[in-house]
Amino acid sequence: MGADYYKILQVDKNAKDEDLKKAYRKLAMKWHPDKNPTNKKDAEAKFKQISEAYEVLSDPQKRAVYDQYGEEGLKGQVPPQDAGGPSGATFFQTGDGPNVFRFNPRNANDIFAEFFGFSSPFGGMGGPGGGGGSGMRGGSRFSGGMFGGDDIFSSFGDGRPMSSGPRKAPPIKNQLPCSLEDLYKGTTKKMKISREIADASGSLYESQAAFLYECELDHIHVLDWSTRSSTLANSDAPHRFPSHANMLFHAVMAPTWSTTVGKDFHMKTLPVEEILTIDIKPGWKKGTKITFPEKGNEQPNFIPADLIFIVDEKRHGTFTRDGNDLVFTQKISLAEALTGYTVHITTLDGRKLSIPINNVIHPKYEEVVPREGMPLPKDPSSRGNLRIKFDIKFPSRLTAEQKTGIKRLLTA
Repeated sequence: MGADYYKILQVDKNAKDEDLKKAYRKLAMKWHPDKNPTNKKDAEAKFKQISEAYEVLSDPQKRAVYDQYGEEGLKGQVPPQDAGGPSGATFFQTGDGPNVFRFNPRNANDIFAEFFGFSSPFGGMGGPGGGGGSGMRGGSRFSGGMFGGDDIFSSFGDGRPMSSGPRKAPPIKNQLPCSLEDLYKGTTKKMKISREIADASGSLYESQAAFLYECELDHIHVLDWSTRSSTLANSDAPHRFPSHANMLFHAVMAPTWSTTVGKDFHMKTLPVEEILTIDIKPGWKKGTKITFPEKGNEQPNFIPADLIFIVDEKRHGTFTRDGNDLVFTQKISLAEALTGYTVHITTLDGRKLSIPINNVIHPKYEEVVPREGMPLPKDPSSRGNLRIKFDIKFPSRLTAEQKTGIKRLLTA
């Protein structure tokens, strides 16, 4: 009993040309020998069967003969003389007359090359029957395909193919204002973002001149010749498309897409909102970066940008920060500077401190209170220091009597 080509292509007997191309595209990519290096012998046999089945069923005359007489009749085993083809057509007669129909299967690699543009999209050295196909890095000629034998990439100017993978979009940076209390104690912030993501339905909208090529099984890309960019489309898979590191360039011949050659289609996007949670750690400093990978807009031929929040320290009414130290400036009078002063401070975590100073306070004097500064980011149990500086208010004028009294006190 001959081969069941419909079963091999996994289609029914009423399958249309569109169904055949869809089935061949999926199965040929799945069973290409270069994609199955550990099972190459079986893959070659399967690949040959798929190609032969597609060659027969996609050709109306061959399909009619096969439907009437099966594989045996198709390959020249003459049926009874009274057997006729569909609608009375006669495809067979004895001898070597002009009406004798003989089918010799073509090279599977040649069929693949005509359908996809080259015979070895996986970087191998060709499929069954020999004949090295060229992957993207080894050359990209569509010999015998719908584009003829010219190097389609020569129109880029340097004759080299495009990059083999999507580029990473530049990062999106945003300031994250934090109070000194937030950075002292730590906190959690919720950030609401809006971004565009790919429409999971795979919907398209038309733009300008382009040509279709495919990535792996049924993930269709569109190449925009004017901008050298590519966009995602989808022939049948309903899911959202992943970013592929290695794209396979080849023409799409299915009737579904036959009207799209020469047009550009771009991936539709949908606006979504998302809440991001940022845990601010005690001791973080201005300039600390928090990165959310690939949270930027999804766009054609680009890996989404990373979203980066950069800590920005808000101005504080009491303290300034110097590394891991906190600096507090106390205003005092000249009399207080000379006679002693007790500084009262409320810390960032709400504690009350009283620091008596019995020394004479001069303009450059600084009182250091150990371990009352900012937490260390790598060891929050350790802290910097609290440094107290003074702004001494000098009198704008003195009477003669006051000057005399000060001299007497200071020289006694």
